[in-house]
Amino acid sequence: MKPFISLSTYGVINWLAVVLLLGSPWVSFSGQPGFYTVGGAALFLPLLFGWIEFIMAVFSDNKHGFIKQMPMEMHLFLDVIIGSFLLMSPFIFHFSNKVVWPQVLIGGLVFIAGAFTHKSPFTDKYRHHLPEGQLQSVDSE
Repeated sequence: MKPFISLSTYGVINWLAVVLLLGSPWVSFSGQPGFYTVGGAALFLPLLFGWIEFIMAVFSDNKHGFIKQMPMEMHLFLDVIIGSFLLMSPFIFHFSNKVVWPQVLIGGLVFIAGAFTHKSPFTDKYRHHLPEGQLQSVDSE
């Protein structure tokens, strides 16, 4: 499948995911207070992944990154891993009877954004930087 999310759109989605992950435990869903009272993995995982996403967003090499040291391929790969784990976390840690939708929706957003953005290792073909055999002669230049 071809990637359909541009890098500048991805930068906005990434910062939106950071805000959603870090703020989701205190936001009221369906008229009930936030799920910060549940505690445990339901509270810890969005905060942990929110801070990881924040650090990656600051260091990523795209238009919305500040320091531009982390390759986008690595960032997008880690987003797919984080998104899939966040998607499955309510069922792995057995808190799906208390809170499920924030983790599933934000995890799905991070997973889709990581998988279908340009430069994603899941949709773009890998380009070899060295010739066949991974050897390069100093005389070739």
